[in-house]
Amino acid sequence: MVWIELFIAGIFETVWATTMKFSHGFTRLGFTIATIVGMTASFVFLARATKTLPLSIAYPIWTGIGAVGSILVGVVLFKDVLSPLTWVFVGFLLIGIVGIKLTTGH
Repeated sequence: MVWIELFIAGIFETVWATTMKFSHGFTRLGFTIATIVGMTASFVFLARATKTLPLSIAYPIWTGIGAVGSILVGVVLFKDVLSPLTWVFVGFLLIGIVGIKLTTGH
C-alpha cells in the first residue's frame, strides 16, 4: 500500500505542475485552486509514504515520478520537443526510479 501512496503522490506532483502552467502565473483562479489542491494531495500522500519508507527512498522516487510525468505532459499537451539524447536521459530517470524501488527491500 505504501508504494501505491507514493505513486499517487508522484502523480499529483505532475498534476500540480501541469495546473500551475495552466494558471498562467496564478492569474486563472480555477487552475490556481487546482494547483493548490494538487500540491496538498501530493504532500499528504508523500507524508503518508514517509511514515513507512525512508526519506532517502521516498523523496527521489516522488520527484522522479513527477519529473517523468511532467516531461510526458509537456510533450503531449504543450508540444514540447525533446532531442533523442534527452529521451535517453528520461530513460535513465525511469531506470533510476525502478532501480531504487527494486533494491530497497521495502
